[in-house]
Amino acid sequence: MATRSDSEDLSPLSRPQGADENTPLLGPTGSSPTTNHLTVPRTGRGRRDSDDSDEGDEIDPNEFDLLLARSVPTSGGFLEPESTENPLLRGARRYSSVSRQRAGATRSHSQSQSRGSPRPSTVNRVANGADDQDDPASPYLDAEHDDRDPLLPNGHDDAKESPYLNGISTRRFWCIFSMILTLNFIACFDGTIMASSHPVITSYFNASNSASWLSTAFLLTSTSFQPLLGRISDSVGRKPPYLITMFIFAMANVWCATATSMTSFIFARAACGLGAGGMMTLGSIIISDMVTIEARGEYQSYLNITYGIGSALGAALGGAMADHLGWRWEFGIQVLPILICVLVASLAVPNDLGIVGKRETFLEALQAFDSRGSLLLTTSITSLVLGLNLGGNVLPWSHPFVIAALVTFSVAFPTFLYSQSLATRPIMPLHLVRHSPRMNLIFANALASILTNAILFNIPLYFQAVLLLSATDSGLRLVIPSVVASTAGAITGLLITRTRRLKWPLAAGTTFFVLGTLALASLQRGWPALGYLLVLVPHALGQGFQFPGTFMAVLAVSAQRDQAVVTSTLILWRSLGMVLGIAASSLVMQNALVVYLDRHVTGPAKADIIARVRESVETVATLEGPAREQVVLSYEAALRLTFLCCVAVAFASWCLILRVKLPRLGQRK
Repeated sequence: MATRSDSEDLSPLSRPQGADENTPLLGPTGSSPTTNHLTVPRTGRGRRDSDDSDEGDEIDPNEFDLLLARSVPTSGGFLEPESTENPLLRGARRYSSVSRQRAGATRSHSQSQSRGSPRPSTVNRVANGADDQDDPASPYLDAEHDDRDPLLPNGHDDAKESPYLNGISTRRFWCIFSMILTLNFIACFDGTIMASSHPVITSYFNASNSASWLSTAFLLTSTSFQPLLGRISDSVGRKPPYLITMFIFAMANVWCATATSMTSFIFARAACGLGAGGMMTLGSIIISDMVTIEARGEYQSYLNITYGIGSALGAALGGAMADHLGWRWEFGIQVLPILICVLVASLAVPNDLGIVGKRETFLEALQAFDSRGSLLLTTSITSLVLGLNLGGNVLPWSHPFVIAALVTFSVAFPTFLYSQSLATRPIMPLHLVRHSPRMNLIFANALASILTNAILFNIPLYFQAVLLLSATDSGLRLVIPSVVASTAGAITGLLITRTRRLKWPLAAGTTFFVLGTLALASLQRGWPALGYLLVLVPHALGQGFQFPGTFMAVLAVSAQRDQAVVTSTLILWRSLGMVLGIAASSLVMQNALVVYLDRHVTGPAKADIIARVRESVETVATLEGPAREQVVLSYEAALRLTFLCCVAVAFASWCLILRVKLPRLGQRK
């Protein structure tokens, strides 16, 4: 037997604190039990739930993942405002497939140590924060990873000393992680570029009344293909689909830069959505493959900073580039950095990273995927968006195409819900959205996503059509909410870590959303310039508080075995909220604009003026005399009605959160 506890060899700073298995990211303080054999304690803090305790005394992969996570210190629990993390799409850790064989080997290893040496066992060292990888005899060092780092001449030794999973060396990790940060920066830059310059692009094609399709097409493909790409990456590895989605994103940007019609540009944005959605999702999965659970917070802080910088620069430079270089350069400038990242990924990402079990073909992976559910969901949302965007805007509500689109939605969506009750691996498990508090959290999060995208889409329109600002000035005003949301998201993660309370960021977030939408609904011409900046702050604070707060809360109220699937469902509903936020706000704004233009515009050229200002926002500033005032008044009234609808949505989100009861971190609900 060991003569002294291993924890005595550790300094107070290096001795890790225990974490409740229900919230592995942030657990309560307490020490982990020290053992000299591979058993899961049946009593005390290490005990699993009764419904999880039928796996015997062998340590299971999740338990070992938690123990391993405690061995790595973290600098803070930061979360990016809109996390794309989807652990449901990530396979088991590579050691999980051989955990039983290694368990036996570790028992023998521990017993021999206890008889002949005071050296602690492997799991004892992991649980107490020791560096297991310094032990050449450790059974948790997989021999297959010895030569996985061709970038380094001494890849074997460096991989052993690395704190990262799957045999990833420190140098290789930072090479991959820097590439992922670059791609996330480009994706955020691309997103806010569209927010600030879509009036310029749609005016160029004389199709301002179809502006919502630029973002809707992007979000539809991004939402639809994310689950499929994750499932494929479990079978063929992360590298092939990651490289393909990066290449698609690069070529789609070339397509955007050379589009000759509005229809062509919309299809190009749909291709961008496929590439960007897969690129960011797989990037998050790759990070999860390389870092432990508790260490993930440190790297989330880097992602959060990247999100803020990319969004702010996209907003600031998008309008300026559209005004001075031409909007086509906004997309062309992204191509070269993406292609460089493709080259880096092809050299740095291991070929077998993420493969669970045996390598499968694309068709085998597709057979295990809920393709029926994905197809029905995509059909439902696309039909709804078509009906809402075309009805009363491009086509009358009585048009057969509009009616057919809405009927298709009314049939396809109930069919989708029914299919989810039968699927073995549903993309939207229904049991997660039937009961509080998870139901309240998921739906409140979706409503917040609707608000965020509705505001981000319509604010530039207010600046350019009502205040008659240039695209450059309009984009610069979007820097403030981007920075505020990013900063609030980082602060929220830090405060949750310290206070261990989950209700306050949700209550604060929904309250700020209500105040922010009320402020936007009260916008008027003639305010000082500072007023138009400050009015954007409350809803940005709401976004920064609510999104990371919801992410942590939904994990805290879910059992360990449900955390992956509930996170996936949260992200899916958030993505649907993005689509519906743009589609629904465009429905209200465009239909209201038709009514107000008909009411306010007068004179013999009334029909011509209405047609011109609906096709191009830039035309408003070129009008003269009373006609310009009439059009500006119409846009102002239509946008005020849109923001009033946002107030109703924000209040509904506030009501969903009001009565939710949440545990403190480290306590089971």
